[in-house]
Amino acid sequence: MSVSALDFGTTKSGQPTHLYRMTNANGMEVDVTDVGASIVGIRVPDRDGKLVDVVLGFDDVHSYERDNKNALGGTVGRCANRIAGASFELNGRTYRLTANDGENALHGGRDFWYERLWDGALIGRKGSRRKGSTSDTVIFGLYSPDGDQGFPGDVDVRVTYQLTDDNELAITYDAQPGVETIINLTNHAYFNLNGHDSGDILGHTLSVKADLYTAVDEACIPISDLPVEGTPYDFRTPKVIGTDFSDDFDGYDNNYVVGTAGKRHSRLVATLVGDKTSIKLGVVTECPGIQVYTGRYLEDVPGKDGAVYQPYSGIALETQYAPDAIHHPEFIQPVFTPDHPFQMRTVYRFGLA
Repeated sequence: MSVSALDFGTTKSGQPTHLYRMTNANGMEVDVTDVGASIVGIRVPDRDGKLVDVVLGFDDVHSYERDNKNALGGTVGRCANRIAGASFELNGRTYRLTANDGENALHGGRDFWYERLWDGALIGRKGSRRKGSTSDTVIFGLYSPDGDQGFPGDVDVRVTYQLTDDNELAITYDAQPGVETIINLTNHAYFNLNGHDSGDILGHTLSVKADLYTAVDEACIPISDLPVEGTPYDFRTPKVIGTDFSDDFDGYDNNYVVGTAGKRHSRLVATLVGDKTSIKLGVVTECPGIQVYTGRYLEDVPGKDGAVYQPYSGIALETQYAPDAIHHPEFIQPVFTPDHPFQMRTVYRFGLA
Protein backbone atom coordinates (compact mmCIF):
# COMPACT_ATOMS: atom_id res chain seq x y z
CA MET A 1 0.00 0.00 0.00
CA SER A 2 1.11 3.58 -0.54
CA VAL A 3 -0.06 7.15 -0.14
CA SER A 4 1.48 10.19 -1.83
CA ALA A 5 0.82 13.91 -2.26
CA LEU A 6 0.67 15.49 -5.72
CA ASP A 7 0.29 19.06 -6.90
CA PHE A 8 -3.34 19.97 -7.69
CA GLY A 9 -2.86 23.59 -8.73
CA THR A 10 -3.11 26.98 -7.06
CA THR A 11 -6.32 28.68 -5.93
CA LYS A 12 -7.45 32.07 -7.22
CA SER A 13 -6.07 33.55 -3.99
CA GLY A 14 -2.66 31.95 -4.58
CA GLN A 15 -2.85 29.03 -2.16
CA PRO A 16 -1.31 25.70 -3.23
CA THR A 17 -3.55 22.63 -3.21
CA HIS A 18 -2.81 18.92 -3.20
CA LEU A 19 -4.13 15.65 -4.50
CA TYR A 20 -3.55 12.73 -2.13
CA ARG A 21 -3.41 9.33 -3.85
CA MET A 22 -3.93 6.12 -1.90
CA THR A 23 -3.17 2.76 -3.56
CA ASN A 24 -3.86 -0.64 -2.00
CA ALA A 25 -2.35 -4.08 -2.63
CA ASN A 26 -5.01 -4.85 -5.26
CA GLY A 27 -4.14 -1.79 -7.34
CA MET A 28 -7.28 0.08 -6.31
CA GLU A 29 -6.64 3.84 -6.20
CA VAL A 30 -8.42 6.65 -4.38
CA ASP A 31 -7.67 10.33 -5.00
CA VAL A 32 -8.78 12.94 -2.46
CA THR A 33 -7.97 16.63 -2.28
CA ASP A 34 -7.78 19.35 0.36
CA VAL A 35 -10.17 21.37 -1.82
CA GLY A 36 -13.42 20.69 0.00
CA ALA A 37 -11.95 17.51 1.56
CA SER A 38 -13.27 16.01 -1.68
CA ILE A 39 -13.11 12.62 -3.37
CA VAL A 40 -11.70 13.21 -6.85
CA GLY A 41 -11.35 9.64 -8.16
CA ILE A 42 -11.94 6.01 -7.16
CA ARG A 43 -10.47 3.44 -9.53
CA VAL A 44 -11.55 -0.16 -8.93
CA PRO A 45 -11.17 -3.35 -11.01
CA ASP A 46 -14.10 -4.47 -13.16
CA ARG A 47 -14.94 -8.09 -14.09
CA ASP A 48 -12.06 -8.09 -16.59
CA GLY A 49 -9.56 -6.71 -14.08
CA LYS A 50 -9.49 -3.28 -15.75
CA LEU A 51 -9.41 -0.27 -13.43
CA VAL A 52 -12.52 1.88 -13.81
CA ASP A 53 -12.90 5.35 -12.29
CA VAL A 54 -16.36 5.21 -10.69
CA VAL A 55 -16.88 8.76 -9.35
CA LEU A 56 -17.53 12.05 -11.10
CA GLY A 57 -14.92 14.74 -10.52
CA PHE A 58 -12.69 17.49 -11.87
CA ASP A 59 -9.09 17.62 -13.08
CA ASP A 60 -7.81 20.54 -10.98
CA VAL A 61 -8.58 23.14 -8.34
CA HIS A 62 -9.78 25.71 -10.89
CA SER A 63 -12.65 23.46 -11.95
CA TYR A 64 -13.72 22.97 -8.31
CA GLU A 65 -13.66 26.74 -7.81
CA ARG A 66 -15.86 27.30 -10.88
CA ASP A 67 -18.45 24.70 -9.86
CA ASN A 68 -20.52 26.11 -7.03
CA LYS A 69 -23.61 23.95 -6.99
CA ASN A 70 -22.92 20.28 -7.75
CA ALA A 71 -20.53 19.51 -4.86
CA LEU A 72 -18.85 16.69 -6.79
CA GLY A 73 -17.28 14.42 -4.16
CA GLY A 74 -17.19 17.22 -1.60
CA THR A 75 -17.59 17.20 2.18
CA VAL A 76 -20.86 18.97 2.95
CA GLY A 77 -21.53 20.92 6.18
CA ARG A 78 -22.25 22.50 8.55
CA CYS A 79 -25.67 21.02 7.81
CA ALA A 80 -26.13 18.83 4.75
CA ASN A 81 -29.34 18.94 2.76
CA ARG A 82 -32.16 21.45 3.17
CA ILE A 83 -33.39 23.67 6.00
CA ALA A 84 -36.81 25.16 5.32
CA GLY A 85 -37.05 28.93 5.33
CA ALA A 86 -33.26 29.20 5.76
CA SER A 87 -33.74 29.56 9.52
CA PHE A 88 -34.25 27.50 12.64
CA GLU A 89 -34.79 27.90 16.37
CA LEU A 90 -32.51 26.40 18.99
CA ASN A 91 -32.75 27.05 22.75
CA GLY A 92 -35.24 29.83 22.20
CA ARG A 93 -33.14 31.75 19.69
CA THR A 94 -33.71 32.04 15.94
CA TYR A 95 -30.75 31.60 13.61
CA ARG A 96 -30.92 32.86 10.04
CA LEU A 97 -28.98 31.19 7.22
CA THR A 98 -28.46 32.14 3.58
CA ALA A 99 -31.31 31.17 1.29
CA ASN A 100 -29.72 29.56 -1.76
CA ASP A 101 -32.42 27.11 -2.87
CA GLY A 102 -35.49 29.25 -3.32
CA GLU A 103 -36.51 30.30 0.19
CA ASN A 104 -34.51 27.46 1.74
CA ALA A 105 -30.90 26.80 2.70
CA LEU A 106 -29.17 23.89 0.95
CA HIS A 107 -25.94 22.33 2.25
CA GLY A 108 -25.36 25.12 4.76
CA GLY A 109 -26.24 28.07 2.55
CA ARG A 110 -23.44 29.86 0.72
CA ASP A 111 -19.69 29.79 1.43
CA PHE A 112 -19.90 26.04 1.02
CA TRP A 113 -17.51 23.81 2.95
CA TYR A 114 -16.87 21.85 -0.25
CA GLU A 115 -15.38 24.98 -1.84
CA ARG A 116 -12.98 25.77 1.02
CA LEU A 117 -9.35 24.76 1.35
CA TRP A 118 -8.99 22.32 4.25
CA ASP A 119 -5.84 21.51 6.20
CA GLY A 120 -4.44 18.24 4.88
CA ALA A 121 -2.33 15.65 6.66
CA LEU A 122 -0.88 12.63 4.87
CA ILE A 123 -0.70 9.92 7.51
CA GLY A 124 0.22 6.78 5.59
CA ARG A 125 -0.35 3.21 6.72
CA LYS A 126 -2.14 2.26 9.93
CA GLY A 127 -4.31 -0.55 11.23
CA SER A 128 -7.93 -0.68 10.07
CA ARG A 129 -10.95 -1.89 12.00
CA ARG A 130 -10.77 -5.28 10.31
CA LYS A 131 -8.50 -7.74 12.07
CA GLY A 132 -5.24 -8.26 10.20
CA SER A 133 -5.93 -5.44 7.73
CA THR A 134 -4.06 -2.19 7.20
CA SER A 135 -5.09 1.00 5.47
CA ASP A 136 -3.75 4.15 3.88
CA THR A 137 -5.03 7.23 5.68
CA VAL A 138 -5.45 10.92 4.84
CA ILE A 139 -6.94 13.40 7.32
CA PHE A 140 -8.43 16.81 6.55
CA GLY A 141 -9.24 19.48 9.13
CA LEU A 142 -11.40 22.60 9.13
CA TYR A 143 -12.18 25.21 11.78
CA SER A 144 -15.73 26.59 11.56
CA PRO A 145 -16.07 29.74 13.70
CA ASP A 146 -19.14 30.88 15.63
CA GLY A 147 -21.63 32.31 13.14
CA ASP A 148 -20.19 30.41 10.16
CA GLN A 149 -23.02 30.20 7.58
CA GLY A 150 -25.27 31.57 10.37
CA PHE A 151 -24.91 28.56 12.71
CA PRO A 152 -24.17 29.00 16.42
CA GLY A 153 -20.89 28.06 18.06
CA ASP A 154 -17.47 27.16 16.73
CA VAL A 155 -16.72 23.63 15.52
CA ASP A 156 -13.43 21.80 14.97
CA VAL A 157 -13.93 19.31 12.14
CA ARG A 158 -11.87 16.35 11.03
CA VAL A 159 -12.58 14.06 8.07
CA THR A 160 -10.50 10.88 7.77
CA TYR A 161 -10.25 8.80 4.60
CA GLN A 162 -8.95 5.22 4.89
CA LEU A 163 -8.36 2.79 2.01
CA THR A 164 -7.93 -0.86 2.98
CA ASP A 165 -6.66 -3.94 1.16
CA ASP A 166 -10.25 -5.19 1.33
CA ASN A 167 -11.18 -2.57 -1.29
CA GLU A 168 -13.03 -0.49 1.28
CA LEU A 169 -12.94 3.28 1.51
CA ALA A 170 -13.96 4.43 4.98
CA ILE A 171 -14.86 8.02 5.82
CA THR A 172 -14.90 9.02 9.47
CA TYR A 173 -16.34 12.37 10.52
CA ASP A 174 -15.44 14.01 13.84
CA ALA A 175 -16.82 17.44 14.75
CA GLN A 176 -16.30 18.99 18.18
CA PRO A 177 -18.66 21.91 18.87
CA GLY A 178 -18.06 24.67 21.40
CA VAL A 179 -21.78 25.02 22.19
CA GLU A 180 -24.98 23.19 21.32
CA THR A 181 -25.48 23.42 17.57
CA ILE A 182 -26.62 21.62 14.43
CA ILE A 183 -24.10 19.35 12.69
CA ASN A 184 -24.93 17.09 9.76
CA LEU A 185 -21.95 16.06 7.63
CA THR A 186 -21.84 13.90 4.52
CA ASN A 187 -19.91 13.27 1.34
CA HIS A 188 -21.51 14.20 -1.98
CA ALA A 189 -19.80 11.75 -4.31
CA TYR A 190 -21.67 10.87 -7.50
CA PHE A 191 -21.13 7.23 -8.44
CA ASN A 192 -21.26 5.68 -11.90
CA LEU A 193 -20.03 2.11 -11.65
CA ASN A 194 -19.75 1.80 -15.42
CA GLY A 195 -17.21 4.62 -15.38
CA HIS A 196 -17.54 8.31 -14.65
CA ASP A 197 -17.62 9.09 -18.39
CA SER A 198 -19.87 6.22 -19.50
CA GLY A 199 -23.28 7.90 -19.72
CA ASP A 200 -26.21 7.58 -17.35
CA ILE A 201 -26.78 5.32 -14.33
CA LEU A 202 -30.37 4.39 -15.15
CA GLY A 203 -29.37 0.79 -15.93
CA HIS A 204 -27.65 0.31 -12.55
CA THR A 205 -29.36 -1.95 -10.02
CA LEU A 206 -30.00 -0.43 -6.59
CA SER A 207 -31.20 -1.86 -3.31
CA VAL A 208 -31.91 0.14 -0.14
CA LYS A 209 -32.73 -1.53 3.17
CA ALA A 210 -35.47 0.86 4.21
CA ASP A 211 -39.19 0.45 4.84
CA LEU A 212 -39.72 4.22 4.97
CA TYR A 213 -38.75 7.11 2.73
CA THR A 214 -39.15 10.83 3.38
CA ALA A 215 -41.82 12.33 1.14
CA VAL A 216 -41.14 15.93 0.09
CA ASP A 217 -42.95 18.88 -1.46
CA GLU A 218 -42.02 20.57 -4.75
CA ALA A 219 -39.10 22.35 -3.03
CA CYS A 220 -37.77 19.02 -1.66
CA ILE A 221 -38.76 19.99 1.89
CA PRO A 222 -39.93 16.98 3.95
CA ILE A 223 -43.59 16.37 4.56
CA SER A 224 -43.42 13.08 6.48
CA ASP A 225 -41.96 9.58 6.42
CA LEU A 226 -44.08 7.18 4.40
CA PRO A 227 -43.95 3.43 3.65
CA VAL A 228 -42.07 2.57 0.45
CA GLU A 229 -44.39 -0.35 -0.26
CA GLY A 230 -46.39 0.11 -3.44
CA THR A 231 -44.43 3.19 -4.53
CA PRO A 232 -41.56 3.87 -6.96
CA TYR A 233 -39.40 4.40 -3.86
CA ASP A 234 -39.36 0.73 -2.92
CA PHE A 235 -35.83 -0.63 -3.35
CA ARG A 236 -36.03 -3.33 -0.70
CA THR A 237 -35.72 -5.82 -3.54
CA PRO A 238 -32.94 -4.89 -6.00
CA LYS A 239 -34.37 -2.86 -8.85
CA VAL A 240 -33.00 -1.18 -11.98
CA ILE A 241 -32.95 2.54 -11.18
CA GLY A 242 -34.80 3.67 -14.30
CA THR A 243 -37.63 1.16 -13.93
CA ASP A 244 -40.28 3.62 -12.77
CA PHE A 245 -39.15 6.69 -14.73
CA SER A 246 -41.87 8.31 -16.84
CA ASP A 247 -43.11 11.70 -18.02
CA ASP A 248 -44.50 12.18 -14.52
CA PHE A 249 -41.53 10.79 -12.55
CA ASP A 250 -38.03 12.08 -13.32
CA GLY A 251 -35.89 10.60 -10.58
CA TYR A 252 -35.04 10.38 -6.93
CA ASP A 253 -33.92 13.01 -4.42
CA ASN A 254 -35.20 11.52 -1.19
CA ASN A 255 -34.05 10.43 2.23
CA TYR A 256 -34.49 6.81 3.28
CA VAL A 257 -34.84 5.92 6.96
CA VAL A 258 -32.18 3.32 7.74
CA GLY A 259 -31.63 3.89 11.47
CA THR A 260 -33.60 4.39 14.68
CA ALA A 261 -33.15 6.75 17.61
CA GLY A 262 -30.79 5.50 20.29
CA LYS A 263 -29.32 2.76 18.13
CA ARG A 264 -26.00 3.52 16.46
CA HIS A 265 -24.23 0.69 14.73
CA SER A 266 -22.71 0.04 11.32
CA ARG A 267 -24.89 -1.85 8.87
CA LEU A 268 -25.19 -2.36 5.14
CA VAL A 269 -27.91 0.06 4.00
CA ALA A 270 -27.57 0.16 0.21
CA THR A 271 -26.04 -1.79 -2.67
CA LEU A 272 -25.40 -0.53 -6.19
CA VAL A 273 -24.31 -2.64 -9.20
CA GLY A 274 -23.08 -1.36 -12.56
CA ASP A 275 -24.84 -3.08 -15.45
CA LYS A 276 -21.82 -2.93 -17.82
CA THR A 277 -18.95 -3.67 -15.43
CA SER A 278 -20.50 -5.82 -12.67
CA ILE A 279 -18.76 -3.54 -10.16
CA LYS A 280 -20.67 -3.58 -6.89
CA LEU A 281 -20.75 -0.90 -4.22
CA GLY A 282 -22.03 -1.58 -0.72
CA VAL A 283 -22.71 1.37 1.58
CA VAL A 284 -22.15 0.63 5.26
CA THR A 285 -22.95 3.39 7.74
CA GLU A 286 -23.86 4.43 11.26
CA CYS A 287 -26.05 7.28 9.95
CA PRO A 288 -29.84 7.22 10.46
CA GLY A 289 -30.59 8.15 6.85
CA ILE A 290 -29.32 7.96 3.29
CA GLN A 291 -30.24 10.49 0.60
CA VAL A 292 -30.61 8.91 -2.82
CA TYR A 293 -30.16 11.51 -5.57
CA THR A 294 -30.05 10.44 -9.19
CA GLY A 295 -28.45 13.65 -10.47
CA ARG A 296 -31.22 15.08 -12.59
CA TYR A 297 -29.85 18.63 -12.24
CA LEU A 298 -26.42 17.82 -13.63
CA GLU A 299 -26.24 19.58 -16.98
CA ASP A 300 -23.28 20.25 -19.26
CA VAL A 301 -20.81 19.95 -16.36
CA PRO A 302 -17.23 19.77 -17.76
CA GLY A 303 -15.66 16.94 -15.78
CA LYS A 304 -12.28 15.23 -15.63
CA ASP A 305 -10.63 13.53 -18.60
CA GLY A 306 -12.74 15.57 -21.04
CA ALA A 307 -16.05 14.13 -19.82
CA VAL A 308 -19.20 16.27 -19.84
CA TYR A 309 -21.70 15.25 -17.16
CA GLN A 310 -25.39 15.36 -17.99
CA PRO A 311 -28.56 14.51 -16.04
CA TYR A 312 -28.29 11.06 -14.46
CA SER A 313 -24.54 10.76 -15.10
CA GLY A 314 -24.11 9.74 -11.47
CA ILE A 315 -26.02 8.77 -8.35
CA ALA A 316 -25.28 10.25 -4.93
CA LEU A 317 -25.77 8.02 -1.89
CA GLU A 318 -25.40 10.54 0.94
CA THR A 319 -25.36 9.07 4.44
CA GLN A 320 -26.73 11.73 6.81
CA TYR A 321 -29.49 12.89 9.10
CA ALA A 322 -32.84 13.61 7.45
CA PRO A 323 -33.27 16.93 5.62
CA ASP A 324 -34.85 19.73 7.65
CA ALA A 325 -34.81 17.52 10.75
CA ILE A 326 -34.63 20.55 13.05
CA HIS A 327 -38.20 21.43 12.01
CA HIS A 328 -39.45 17.86 12.47
CA PRO A 329 -39.22 16.71 16.10
CA GLU A 330 -40.33 13.25 14.99
CA PHE A 331 -37.04 12.86 13.08
CA ILE A 332 -33.74 11.94 14.73
CA GLN A 333 -32.16 15.30 15.58
CA PRO A 334 -28.68 16.39 14.36
CA VAL A 335 -28.08 18.52 17.48
CA PHE A 336 -24.73 18.13 19.23
CA THR A 337 -22.97 19.59 22.26
CA PRO A 338 -19.41 19.79 23.65
CA ASP A 339 -20.17 16.65 25.68
CA HIS A 340 -21.89 14.94 22.75
CA PRO A 341 -19.80 15.67 19.63
CA PHE A 342 -20.67 14.57 16.11
CA GLN A 343 -18.99 11.26 15.26
CA MET A 344 -20.05 9.19 12.27
CA ARG A 345 -18.53 6.64 9.93
CA THR A 346 -19.44 5.46 6.44
CA VAL A 347 -17.73 2.73 4.41
CA TYR A 348 -17.88 2.31 0.64
CA ARG A 349 -17.24 -1.40 0.02
CA PHE A 350 -16.28 -2.33 -3.55
CA GLY A 351 -16.37 -5.73 -5.21
CA LEU A 352 -17.97 -7.62 -8.08
CA ALA A 353 -21.55 -8.82 -8.41
